[in-house]
Amino acid sequence: MADPAPNPPSRAARRSGGRQARHALRSAPLEAAVRPVFGGMSGGTYHPLTQTDCENIHKAALRALSEIGFSEAPESGVKILTDAGCILGDDGRIRFPAALVEDTLAIAAKEITLQARDPKHDLHLTGNKVHYGTAGAAVHMVDVLDRSYRESTLQDLFDAARIVETLDNLHFLQRPMVARDITDNFQMDLNTIYACCAGTRKHIGTSITEPSFVPGLMELLHEIAGGEDAWRARPFVSNSNCFVVPPMKFATESCEVMEACVRAGMPVLLLSAGQAGATAPAPIAGAIVQAVAECLAGLVYVNAISPGHTAVFGTWPFVSDLRTGAMSGGSGEQALLTAGCAQMHKFYGLPGGAAAGIADAKLPDMQAGWEQAMSNVMAGLAGLNMVYEAAGMHASLLGFCHESLILGDDLLGQAMRCVRGIEVTEDSLSLEVMRNVCLGGVGHYLGQDQTLSLMQTEYVYPALGDRTSPKEWEERGKPDLIAQTIARKEEILSRTGVNCLDPETDKRIRDKFPILLPTPS
Repeated sequence: MADPAPNPPSRAARRSGGRQARHALRSAPLEAAVRPVFGGMSGGTYHPLTQTDCENIHKAALRALSEIGFSEAPESGVKILTDAGCILGDDGRIRFPAALVEDTLAIAAKEITLQARDPKHDLHLTGNKVHYGTAGAAVHMVDVLDRSYRESTLQDLFDAARIVETLDNLHFLQRPMVARDITDNFQMDLNTIYACCAGTRKHIGTSITEPSFVPGLMELLHEIAGGEDAWRARPFVSNSNCFVVPPMKFATESCEVMEACVRAGMPVLLLSAGQAGATAPAPIAGAIVQAVAECLAGLVYVNAISPGHTAVFGTWPFVSDLRTGAMSGGSGEQALLTAGCAQMHKFYGLPGGAAAGIADAKLPDMQAGWEQAMSNVMAGLAGLNMVYEAAGMHASLLGFCHESLILGDDLLGQAMRCVRGIEVTEDSLSLEVMRNVCLGGVGHYLGQDQTLSLMQTEYVYPALGDRTSPKEWEERGKPDLIAQTIARKEEILSRTGVNCLDPETDKRIRDKFPILLPTPS
């Protein structure tokens, strides 16, 4: 007689074993190749505008360019643009014939790569590929412990760059704050680039105050790159350029900076930042029309200097709270504006960027959470290539918060999971697994091979967000989210050897330039 079959494990034992296996999987670090989300995943499933809407916005933008035009172009810009086919009117405004705009769209770069010092962080901007990062010019830092604001410093900027370097869901660093402790503008621009490059190997964006600063800043970048040829082959810093002062007026010095940057081989973000109801029309559609028209003018300008130059179509219209006139970056209207702009980028087939993730809230609280999540998810679903200001920004861009930057990484992981969408395959339809579980099986899917195999590649888990039961939460001492985030920040910033510049390069730079950050240990 055969030995009797061993008693099957109890339901509790089976569940416990499944839980242990799941915890073991969760604690194991994931290789990059199997991470469930990553920069450059394709969105584009959300379309706030119809095709007819896009065509009408395009036609209106062309009319604005040809009939209204731009004032206050620098003398150099007047020559560049009129030589390209623009018309300088008796009123001093430069108008853009529709045919010239269409010709520019035909030659403008459609697929670009924003390089990083580490090639694994390169940003391939094409189609609906989505990348989240920082940006802004905050003048204050948020202190979450005493709930106060103070002026931002160069050290704060360096620390933000170091934090971004460690976060998987922040794909690039555009300077998010101003170093208010540096009064000389050239030294501020120089040290901003140094602090960002010393803090991260990801792609960096920054602004430049005056055209006369460009040669000195390029000298610094050549030192970091290993020479001018190496820089031009892989330019890892782009110029965030507010070439226009809405409505429809060129920013003279910024245009001259843009000209110098293009000639120096630096990618440019053509940034139009009107505010609906103040410096842009109040209707969402009208704000998009003006932003599109302004960026099309910038595109003509750049391509007249260097056809096919690497440029990001940076429609950044913001929203006003019309009760007060104050900016409202965390509003539903802002989310719609950004998603609509993303759709216009696709209409033109251009690599584009816009702002999302801004909180009007002053602290990383529930208001900040809903404001940041709403616009970041909508931007990703709309397929926005570069989602700027996606984490860390508070007080409608006036304040930046290191803790919010870290929390934002969790938030953006969930946003990227929404961007990834739902894969429908024969295996994911799960009919055979359902059959095995329901017909004589254990009645749940917790220990199934399919569940265990997919729990890391199909699901995204927060690093700091708490999903425990109230009982478990209490047993763990009722951990506080902000306290945990502060501890995480301090752990990151306490690491030694964090300078992303090698010691020899760093010494050469410090011997040659007035670097104000202390030499790292």
